[in-house]
Amino acid sequence: MTTREPIFFIHLTDIHISAPGKKPLFGLEMSDKLRAACAEIRTLEVKPSFVVISGDLTHDGNLEDYRFLKKLLDEEEALLGIPIHVSLGNHDFREPFREGYLEEEPSNESYYYSFMADGLRIVMLNTQVPGTHDGRLDDVQLAWLKQLLVEPAPSGTIIVHHHPVVKTPTVMMDDHLLKNPQDLASVIEGSDVIGLLSGHIHYHNVGTLNGILCAAADGLAFGLDPSASTNMRFIDRSGYNLIMVKNGQMSVQPMTLPGEQRLLYELNVTKIHAEA
Repeated sequence: MTTREPIFFIHLTDIHISAPGKKPLFGLEMSDKLRAACAEIRTLEVKPSFVVISGDLTHDGNLEDYRFLKKLLDEEEALLGIPIHVSLGNHDFREPFREGYLEEEPSNESYYYSFMADGLRIVMLNTQVPGTHDGRLDDVQLAWLKQLLVEPAPSGTIIVHHHPVVKTPTVMMDDHLLKNPQDLASVIEGSDVIGLLSGHIHYHNVGTLNGILCAAADGLAFGLDPSASTNMRFIDRSGYNLIMVKNGQMSVQPMTLPGEQRLLYELNVTKIHAEA
């Protein structure tokens, strides 16, 4: 198997794409943000090997959104000259995704898989709990992952999933983490896994799970203020992670696109919970 180090790739997340003609979220055309990010990626001195997107591919998750997303990502993939691999988030819906994006029969089957690039194995997991915003890894995926990891990859394995495992700066956002991180930790213990990549919380957040580096990326569609403890402060900010694998280790370079970073909307979560 061909190996190459250092290996560079791009981690995008939470792109929240909608088909043309819909009222834009916060008045922002998320497809323009994706195009801008891909245009910046094309200027990087080192060409990455591939792109991964860790969920929330669309905002509403209907068939027309996934058909548009397919066309959009096919166009950007051709311009980048590298493959784009996707996984699902809580805003995604399996049946229209399979029909509109994968162009196969609609199904509620969970979507997870792995691929190899330059000796590096990438595992794309599905942490969705259908009908909720929660994240959990089911027993079927955990068993599949355990079996997959029996055979080490030459440059190690990186797992991509939507809901993060690392504690955040606030109790409010800790409620958005993966509900069973220790089940995942148990499966990857002693394996060749060198890193976990996620999204969902819309800001960069880095830590470890039993000594393994974990990095959530900033949202591409919008950001959140990581210091806000009672209100969710939505920011017009777009970011992604540039990932490098070298000498069997993963490193993360957070990247932020130029912009005003203005406040878009402020949601008082404490008040909503009190009224519920």
